[in-house]
Amino acid sequence: MSAPASQAAPKLAREHLILIGVLLVASFVVILNETVMSVALPVLQEDLGVEPSVGQWLTTAFLLTMGVIIPLTGFLIERISTRRLFITAMGLFTVGTVLAFFAPGFGILLTARVIQASGTAIMMPLLMTTILTIVPVARRGVMMGNITIVISVAPALGPTVSGVILDHFGWRWIFGLVVPIAVLALVLGARYVIEVGERSSKQIDLLSVPLAILGFGGVVYGLSALGKSSGGGPVPVWLALTVGVIAVIAFVVRQIVAGRENRALLDLRVFTSSQFTIAMLAMTVGFATLMGAIILVPYFAQQSLGLSAAQTGLLTLPGGLLMGLAGPIVGRLYDAYGPRPIAVPGTILVAIGIWMLTMVGLDTPMWWLMVSQIAINVGLAATFTPVMTSGLGSVPVRLYSHGSATLGTFQQVAGAAGAAMLVSIMSVVATGGGSGGLEDPQAVSDGVVAAFRVAGALSLVLIVVCLFVRRPAVQDAAS
Repeated sequence: MSAPASQAAPKLAREHLILIGVLLVASFVVILNETVMSVALPVLQEDLGVEPSVGQWLTTAFLLTMGVIIPLTGFLIERISTRRLFITAMGLFTVGTVLAFFAPGFGILLTARVIQASGTAIMMPLLMTTILTIVPVARRGVMMGNITIVISVAPALGPTVSGVILDHFGWRWIFGLVVPIAVLALVLGARYVIEVGERSSKQIDLLSVPLAILGFGGVVYGLSALGKSSGGGPVPVWLALTVGVIAVIAFVVRQIVAGRENRALLDLRVFTSSQFTIAMLAMTVGFATLMGAIILVPYFAQQSLGLSAAQTGLLTLPGGLLMGLAGPIVGRLYDAYGPRPIAVPGTILVAIGIWMLTMVGLDTPMWWLMVSQIAINVGLAATFTPVMTSGLGSVPVRLYSHGSATLGTFQQVAGAAGAAMLVSIMSVVATGGGSGGLEDPQAVSDGVVAAFRVAGALSLVLIVVCLFVRRPAVQDAAS
């Protein structure tokens, strides 16, 4: 471990601290909504009279919408003022939340989730680009540690919040209790958010938009449908995956071509940095693992162990809280020692937590699940902060917004695809080979174990990737 950096980091101006604080609070609130459905889905399906395969779209549509819109944010951040973009994002989220609270049926609720996701998709790239623009290099680790709280703790706490609300109020209050917080964030943003960075007048490449929708949507839809024994849905699995993969390839080619004319929707020149490429690979594997655990652990706890919604939600609480406490500490360690001495032990801790989940069964105690969640969450806190800071700090200043948008795109698509893949594996194993299916606790347990064996293999890949992470060369602001 190298010696700590001795130079004093310059202080941020008061208005910049207020701006970052408002963006952090707003981002935490909107990201929390990614995972509140994981515990609420069984209740919603029964109350609204829909099949599990249909109800799952309340989560899948949210993640897909984010995966489709986030590639646009690099362009939006360059073209629209910071304050106006913030008000647009929080306005969409607030409208979607209010609509979800009053939704009379599944169709309106699904529409509300899509509107929520449209606002959520803008917030994280806006937050990361703002921090990269105004925070000195010597303090980025600490600030990225705060972002870790948002992108990791908020999803981890989603099941806890959802479980407590379901036991005491009802599913509508999952949204109703968020409305006043969202309105407050919107008011504070309208008052305190200031202009950051410079605006550009470049034109958008319109062909890239449908390619992004077909590509990311097709791949994740196909993965989601793999777990259905009939292989079905409105679109055949093979067709969705084929169209998705072809569209993603076409999207990448289109961005390379459009980038030469400076009008790419998502400027892929960020990948000319090897450290950014390594960071994206690590974030993809890490976030796929995190989202899979967030969905499968509550499902196993309810279906196989018979725990209530509140008990299931509390499983993720200690890990989520410790993850929040670890984020800023990890950021300070990054500023002092660089990424590798922190990220590698973090990935090992993630692997330990995942492999613990391959040993579960019908007699597994709650504390075993809780300890595994703590290991995963704290390990990812020690992984995400160094990886994000190293990767985003390696791209040229002029590409900060596209680096943030690319990170957000990879994060959301990886989360949706990772969750879909692990749920599909669980479903296939639980319903195959003469098993009792998803209504049989033992069959669900067998499926969860099989899914986490795959996740365990991914965790070993994460360790190897993080061996190559290093601190980026310090960039001068004028470069």
